[in-house]
Amino acid sequence: MDLSSWPWWLFVAGAGLGWFLTGVLRRYALARNVLDVPNARSSHQQPTPRGGGLAFVIGFLLGLVALWLSGGVATDVACALGGAGAWIALVGFLDDHGHIQARWRLLAHFAAAAWILAWQGGAPPLAVGSATFQLGAVGSVLAALYLVWLLNLYNFMDGIDGIASVEAICATVGAAVLYVLVGQPGLLGTSLLLGATVAGFLVWNFPPARIFMGDGGSGFLGIVLGGLSLQAGWDAPALLWGWLILLGVFVVDATTTLLRRLLRGEKVYEAHRTHAYQYAARRWKSHKVVTLSVLVINIFWLLPWAMLVAVEWLPGWLGALVAYAPLLALALSLGAGRAESTTV
Repeated sequence: MDLSSWPWWLFVAGAGLGWFLTGVLRRYALARNVLDVPNARSSHQQPTPRGGGLAFVIGFLLGLVALWLSGGVATDVACALGGAGAWIALVGFLDDHGHIQARWRLLAHFAAAAWILAWQGGAPPLAVGSATFQLGAVGSVLAALYLVWLLNLYNFMDGIDGIASVEAICATVGAAVLYVLVGQPGLLGTSLLLGATVAGFLVWNFPPARIFMGDGGSGFLGIVLGGLSLQAGWDAPALLWGWLILLGVFVVDATTTLLRRLLRGEKVYEAHRTHAYQYAARRWKSHKVVTLSVLVINIFWLLPWAMLVAVEWLPGWLGALVAYAPLLALALSLGAGRAESTTV
């Protein structure tokens, strides 16, 4: 695709719409008392409006239609991302305003994963060194588990001001850099559109946050980012590894925390404050410091490794291992998954 023919105004409009709608949703939440009230498991101190993620959900879905009409995204990709994203946002919105039992939420999550895989033709091939493997049905099962895990870990990691928004922007803009490097400009549109709409929301969500995205927004980001990564893997298998590296902060923290809690026999679906980023926010008494640290890690550590993997100067598995190793050490040093009562 010729980038000069792209509707670049769409990304500016997406950011503006994300910003505007977040303000509207904040006024609505305050008027209807839709607030996230602090409790013993919270990382914030003041009641704060929630549900603002609906702004970038609407902005992205409208932009996706416009992008499709302009030829900037294929029909199967638009249907995969739009359908799954809208479904997860709806489930999260209903859960934010009431309660959906965990088993029904999980069923809805797998339905969204199946929808994406059906439209994308299953799991993309997996590149391991110089070899590429088509995993067939096994690959589809693994891809579904990956999508559901990414959806849920994004919900888990949305616990302090701005962190989930910054991670999404870093991942989508970082992925755009990879697409340019490997000569895949056709993938840029959806990734940049999502980053733009979330950037508009971040104006309100940056520490100290004036509104939270809620489960609908965080789940939407998880499933759409997962869908984008699988889509990239179909176009160039090395790009899937690149995406996994770009999402490393969230993947490492959430996975480490989950495994340590499982080993202690805890109910992993219950709210807690034992992620590394939550310990860091309490240690440094600042959401802003932690969120900006995530930004720095993404730009100066993860993006360079993802670039090396994308251009195939480094095998994907090795690049991920090298990129993740210090993140794992950092997460453990901060206490990821450690019982809160045992932390000094």
